[in-house]
Amino acid sequence: MVQWKRLFNINDDTGRRFYADEASHLLPTHRQEAIRSAFPAEEVTKVALRLKYQIEQVIPCELEEAQIVKAHSPILTHKVQKTAAKAGGDEYGACVVYCLLVCKKWFKRQATLELWDADLHNVRAVACEMLAKHIIETQEDQQYLLQDVLLRRYSILVNGKESLAANVVERAVDLHALRVIGSSGYQKCIKYLWKGWLVQDENDPSTFIDYVQKANTSYWAHFDPDRMRAPIYQNSLQIFFSLAYLGLYTGAINTINRTGDLDLVEGLLYAFTLGFICDEIAKFWKVGRYYIGFWNVFNSTLYVLLTISFVTRMVALGYPLHDHDGRREHFNELSYNFLAFSAPMFWMRILLYLDTFRFFGAMLVVLKVMMKESIIFFALLAVLIVGFLQGFIAMDDIDDNNIVTSFILQSMANSIMQSPDFSGFHNFAPPFGIILYYIFTFVVMVVLLNILIALYNSAYEDITDNAIDEYMALFSQKTMQFVRAPDENVFIPPFNLIEMLLLILPFEWWMPKATYERVNDYVMGVIYSPLLLLTAWIESRQAADVTSNRQRGEEDDDTIEEWEQMGNHIDFETEGWSKEVAHTAPNVEINATLLEVRELKDQIKELKSLVEDLRFSGSTTTLS
Repeated sequence: MVQWKRLFNINDDTGRRFYADEASHLLPTHRQEAIRSAFPAEEVTKVALRLKYQIEQVIPCELEEAQIVKAHSPILTHKVQKTAAKAGGDEYGACVVYCLLVCKKWFKRQATLELWDADLHNVRAVACEMLAKHIIETQEDQQYLLQDVLLRRYSILVNGKESLAANVVERAVDLHALRVIGSSGYQKCIKYLWKGWLVQDENDPSTFIDYVQKANTSYWAHFDPDRMRAPIYQNSLQIFFSLAYLGLYTGAINTINRTGDLDLVEGLLYAFTLGFICDEIAKFWKVGRYYIGFWNVFNSTLYVLLTISFVTRMVALGYPLHDHDGRREHFNELSYNFLAFSAPMFWMRILLYLDTFRFFGAMLVVLKVMMKESIIFFALLAVLIVGFLQGFIAMDDIDDNNIVTSFILQSMANSIMQSPDFSGFHNFAPPFGIILYYIFTFVVMVVLLNILIALYNSAYEDITDNAIDEYMALFSQKTMQFVRAPDENVFIPPFNLIEMLLLILPFEWWMPKATYERVNDYVMGVIYSPLLLLTAWIESRQAADVTSNRQRGEEDDDTIEEWEQMGNHIDFETEGWSKEVAHTAPNVEINATLLEVRELKDQIKELKSLVEDLRFSGSTTTLS
């Protein structure tokens, strides 16, 4: 079967973004943001060019991808990895991983431009990922890895201008670099960002710092409105409001007001909707077109339906209660019809906020890929429909083409839904009309639908075979969307209505920034106080674990598992078990056949030395 992603060089999420300039930000960010690169952009570009040259020399011809990605690769040897790590020298070594991701993007771009060498450039792009993964996993200094390698932002020169600064965590998500995302150091960084243990510096947004109260066991030290910036708490609150939103909808649709009046439940439902609409508009205004995605379009469609429902309800209220023409009842019924029509979307919307759970996250990735694969089917279908529709209309002998066109479209739609109706086509220039409809039905039901099924099957296999990495990529993307949220003050909808009506409109335009920030903290402390009471208790308990881990010299997030509980009661070296294991353990770094050849080589060398000694001793005896 044709690998469409390979043919068009589309790598999941990067397909539509691939032709965007390097200077374009792909994750949500503020348009007015001006974050500087940690190193001069010219120097970072030089490091990227050195790495590109190295990879081109290491992989001079097309190789199997399995040789690159397998453990102890004979291509990406330890020497190659050490050379790559030295590309930045002592001064710019922290940007090497970022530059490898830049090289990956360059090779992907080159594969699109040079189709005759696409496989070679794609393999080189994979090599960039693998080298970045090796460097991340072999870095022992965790503080340096998190702060400088993964979270420090760098820029390169594009057309003589600096690109917008980005870090490795962002760039890996942008490029859907699954191997980098799946590395242990990267996931530790995502975990710390998710829990709010690494936060952006308020004074310098280009850097991330440790949460200073992480090891503070005091309860009130964690009762801080700024903790709502942690993705884990934002996500939890979004899930709560989504369930509340669904509950309000259920209450509104099951308690129909025949008079058309708005009750409390419906009022809250439309207030929530207004908050969500304002949030979508604000993010689109700040982020731009890169904010648009599948879920944004989905949510916007739902909000449009609810807006129409609300407007028709207001129109109904504009008529008298006992309207003889029944217009009030008509518009009220129309409002509820729009509300009922949106019911499936309300329940599907819940999936957006459940993607942090592994099962739902993996399934959402499968659905998203399936929808992308459907584009091929619908592209072919659109061409066929236009062609056959033109043929049917031309064959018709009836004057009223509007009625005939609607009948033809309905019949063609029935065929696509596998319910064809052949009875109405005998009047279309017999026998040509019915024959043409048979051909259309065959092409759609037998050919195109089977192609669609095959595409779905291929997409499902591709994702499920790599489900863990795909889930980690999805989780990383969600984390970065929270971390890179455009607003400094977190007002989750519908609380953003409070921010707009009680803070922005009356105070922001004249109040000093420091005072305004303090007022925001007070308001956030009040509205989030129920959640902060819970989060402060959770974090104070986590702080006790962090303190205990630091006393033992372990990482902050370390946990003692069952197999570690008696680790101090056994010494493998003393009892000789380590020697026994080392004597029988195979050498997995070198192929067994190669080991045998090397052993045979040593034996031949020893035999040759023995023969030389015998010759020397024999010649000595003869002379004597």
